[in-house]
Parts: sequence; structure tokens; C-alpha cells
Amino acid sequence: MLLYDHKEIEAKWQKHWAENKTFNAVNNSDKPKFYALDMFPYPSGAGLHVGHPLGYIASDIVSRYKRHKGFNVLHPMGYDSFGLPAEQYAIQTGQHPAETTKTNIEGGTDKSGNEIAGYRNQMDRIGFSFDWDREVRTSSPDYYKYTQEIFIMLFESWYDKDADKAQPISLLESRFRESGTTTINAATEDDLRQFTAAQWNAFTDKEQQEILLDYRLTFLADTEVNWCPALGTVLANDEIVNGVSERGGHPVVRKKMRQWMMRISAFAERLLNDLDGLDWSESIKEIQRNWIGKSVGAMVSFQLDEHKIDVFTTRPDTIFGVTFMTLAPEHELVDVITTPAQQEAVEAYKKATAARSERERMADVKTISGVFTGAYATHPLSGEQVPVWIGDYVLAGYGTGAVMAVPCGDERDHAFANFFAGQEGMPAIKNIFDGVDISEEAYAAKDKTPLCNSDFLNGMSYKQAMAAAIAKLEE
Repeated sequence: MLLYDHKEIEAKWQKHWAENKTFNAVNNSDKPKFYALDMFPYPSGAGLHVGHPLGYIASDIVSRYKRHKGFNVLHPMGYDSFGLPAEQYAIQTGQHPAETTKTNIEGGTDKSGNEIAGYRNQMDRIGFSFDWDREVRTSSPDYYKYTQEIFIMLFESWYDKDADKAQPISLLESRFRESGTTTINAATEDDLRQFTAAQWNAFTDKEQQEILLDYRLTFLADTEVNWCPALGTVLANDEIVNGVSERGGHPVVRKKMRQWMMRISAFAERLLNDLDGLDWSESIKEIQRNWIGKSVGAMVSFQLDEHKIDVFTTRPDTIFGVTFMTLAPEHELVDVITTPAQQEAVEAYKKATAARSERERMADVKTISGVFTGAYATHPLSGEQVPVWIGDYVLAGYGTGAVMAVPCGDERDHAFANFFAGQEGMPAIKNIFDGVDISEEAYAAKDKTPLCNSDFLNGMSYKQAMAAAIAKLEE
């Protein structure tokens, strides 16, 4: 039996594929289309790591199979080459990131004269069936000019709820000149200033631009971020491991910074509805629905002196089961409402929380921690005084950054109440479910179990109480 000389045979066919563009997709083909898109690698090191081909081999098998079945296959490759990884690698090697990125992709030598294989050479030697005519490099001006163009288009647009689409900002200015805010139904933050046409026309250009920024689809806002002082940049949750940066192991803290945001939530309902017509697996569509995260419920306001704590709840039927409230440690009212006696404990807790990412806080369901602020808010229906705590299981960027805790109906609230049972500011758990034992665990079922200890909701089922509670809150 002749030996299989893989070096000779692979080299022969790889040369043939490259010269004949065997794997290139054809525009305007009559063949059925198949699109296989891989996650682009960061070219931030001296070559591929084992995780890259691990995924690419699987998609390559599918791509080759589809070609044999008569499909016009688009299987491109590119490089996610813009941002922190490339910058950090350049700092480590003392070279400009544009040069190190180009060398890491195409091959060459490093600062010390060592040979760098290059991502492209390695992928070709493995024999992947990519269409290299479609290559993308996100660090190339030819690519990122489009992301800049998209940003400008968003900046020059606002979301018109009546038309259910984005409209030019010039149209909004025109309507402000003609009738002020009277006919505007826009996707914005709540409680924006109202003005007449005369007032708008009297504003300075600076004042007008500040107002328009509240309506634009890209806007500036103060928001909690993961800040790494050593790297001098904001990090995504994925870039943090055990409270330090994945690259370099530097400390990361949570802090408020002014940065550009996108009003993507304005499109949430359309994104949700348009999933129905997609030829995707139901599991993938469900992931997207969860990401969009539509919740139906009510906004409830608890008064605290001259301040108001807003809470969004999907269970307004449990309003009379509120035993305490929990705010995110970063909530804007924490410093304002905390009593002098609790100041030291609250400050220490806030400092400890700042070292944890949102993802870490969300994932850690076993650790229970929190501090009583010493403040009490007024229940909107019963008028009772409700103690206000802070806890890191509440996130400032999710909802309103505050929850009304109903331990009898929510497992996490139940665990929190039991953990701090007997301490100042933690009353006994209120039970609002008739005939249900909540001593060991919360009762979260949405069934026909009648409510009790709930004033005008007594005897009602979940559906009945939901409607009645919302109507009363609106009133």
C-alpha cells in the first residue's frame, strides 16, 4: 500500500483551490443559497489557538457538504481586529497596533526577529474552504467607515412612536418650531421637559441641541460601567474574571461614566414581532426573545420624603406582600436616603460591590449580602412604612435599579429575608397566599390560589388580582 503523503497532497490541492477560487461564492447564481458565518478571531497573538479551528472545522464540514449538495455556499472569514486585545498586544511588544495586527494576520517577523506564522497562513494550511475574496478586517478604514456611517445615521434620527419607525431629526426640529412638544410621541426617557413652539424658537442653539440629544437614537448618558484604571478603558463583562481584567489581571471597579448609548429598546417590539417570520430554530428564537426581554406589569412608586422610588414589577397582584425594598448599591438615591447611623456600613458595602461585574453578581445566586439604609418608604396602597435595603443582586442598569421585595412569592427575596431575619429593618415575612405554607420556601405559582391579607384583593386569583391591582395603582 502506498503511503499517503499528506504534505505533498495537501499542498497540491490547496494550491489548486487558491488558483481556481474553488470556494468562492458566486453572485446572481441560480443555485440555492447557504451562508456559513464563523466568529472572526482576534489577531492579537502570534497565531491561532486551539479554540479557533475547533469551531471552524465543524462549520467547514457543513460548508463542504452543502457545496456537494448543489448549494451556492458563502463561507467568509475575517478578523475582529479593532480594540483592546490588539492594543494590549501592541503595548506588550512595543509596536504600533496597525503593524502588529497586519503581521499577526499575514505573517512576518516580530520585534525580536522571530517568525510569525500569521492567522491566514495557518488557516490555509489547515485547508479551510473560505471565500477569501470576502475577507473583512474591522480595523480597516474600508470597513469601519460603515460603522461610523451607521452611528451618524442613528445620531441624525429619532424614533417616532406614532409612525413606529425612525424619522430624521430635521423633522423633529420642524415640529418643535411649529407646535413644540404637544404632538410629539417619541421613544425617550421619561419626564422630559415640555415646551411650546414660542419657547423652542427662543432657546439658544446650545439649548436646542441639548434637548435634541434627549431624542436622538444615539445619545450621551451617565451609566454604570466596568472601569479598569490600569488599562485606561471600559471593559465588557466578558473581559472580567474574578473581579480583575482578563488581560493583565488588573483591578476593575464599577463607576458612573458619561458615554454614548444607543436607543435600541425603541425597536424592541418590532424586533420581537419580526422573529415570527424568520426561518430559525425555535430554540434560537427563544434566546432572542429572552434577550429582548419584554415584561408585562406595572410601574409602582414608593414615596420617601420628597423622593420617589420607582419599581417595575411583573406581579402587581402581590403588592400587599411587600415586606421590604432593595435598591442596587449604585442607585442614585442611596447616598441621599441613607441615615447617618448606617452611612459607614453602606459605604463599605458599595465599595465591595464596585469590584464585582454585573455578570458575576447575576450568576452568584448562593451568596446573600446586603445592608439596611435606615430609611423607610411609604407603601402606595396601604400607607405602611417599608424598610429600604441595598443588595448586589439588584442591578442599576436593569429595570429601575430597585425591587419591591415580596418574600412569600419570590425565592431570592425569601432567602434574603430569612438571612437577615431578626436584624434591624427586616420585619417578618408577610404571607398573602391563602392556605399556603411559605415558612420553607416562596410560593411563585400563578394559579387560582386566592389572595389573603391583601385588602381589596382578598379572595381574588392571580388574573383577577393583576387587573384589579393595576387599575387601583393607575387610579
